[in-house]
This record gives sequence, structure tokens and C-alpha cells, in this order.
Amino acid sequence: MIPLSFRLAKRGDIPQLAGLNAQLILDEGHRNPMDLAALTERMARWLDGDYEGVLIEDGSNVVGYALYRSEPEFVYLRQLFVVPERRRQGIARQTLRWLWDHAWQDAARLRIEVLVDNAAGRLFWMAMGFNEYCITMEAARPTDGETDLG
Repeated sequence: MIPLSFRLAKRGDIPQLAGLNAQLILDEGHRNPMDLAALTERMARWLDGDYEGVLIEDGSNVVGYALYRSEPEFVYLRQLFVVPERRRQGIARQTLRWLWDHAWQDAARLRIEVLVDNAAGRLFWMAMGFNEYCITMEAARPTDGETDLG
């Protein structure tokens, strides 16, 4: 097992977290249009609010992060990211174990969201024991002249 360390994110970590978040958005094919400045501002709001961030480190190198918040009935893991060159080394699994043991001791459930087209992400989460619970659906606004959505 890779010797990793984990630490709670501080305000000084926000620019790095925003950069990692930008990588996550690209990797998972999310259509979020925010630039780095907007992602930095959003990360600051999250960490000043209900979210906790954890940096995953291998020595002095940050190799990923997790962002979550506690709800009354579950923990919502909004983001878990491992840098591409360090994937498939057990880092995400080790991170989840650390979080369950050190941050989520009282949580009965963990909830996540995965984009439908993120096949690698879906396979990872299913391998970790997650099951589909809810599917969110959406439709684009009809263009002029369209009255039937179907």
C-alpha cells in the first residue's frame, strides 16, 4: 500500500484545490463552464460554508483531494479526485477508508453523484460497493416552434 497522508484543507489550499477541480471537470466530461477564477471563488465559498476538504499527499506532493459535507442522514461526497498519473494505484480506495475511519465515523451512509457518461467513474464506484439509488434526468428548453418535448 502506498504511504499517503491526509490533511484538512485550509484557506491557503484553495487555489490548488480549484486547479484540481478544473482537472476533474475536464476528466469527467462535465459541462461546467467556470474558469479558474470562478472555481477558486466557489471553492472558497464551499470551504467557508458546509464543506470540508481533505488533501491527499504522497510526501510533499498533493495527489488528490476529497470534498464533502455532512447531512443529517448521510455524508455527501461531492468530489473525489486523484491526479491522472497516480490513478489505479489504490489511492481513492485508501482515501475512502481514511475518511470513513477519521471523518465519517458517525455516518451511516455515503452519497455521491456520477455523470452518466463517466464510465470509468461509474465502474470505480460500483467496485467500491455503491448501487444506483436515483437517476436525475433533464431536458433542454424547446426551441421556437417546438411544443412537444417528446
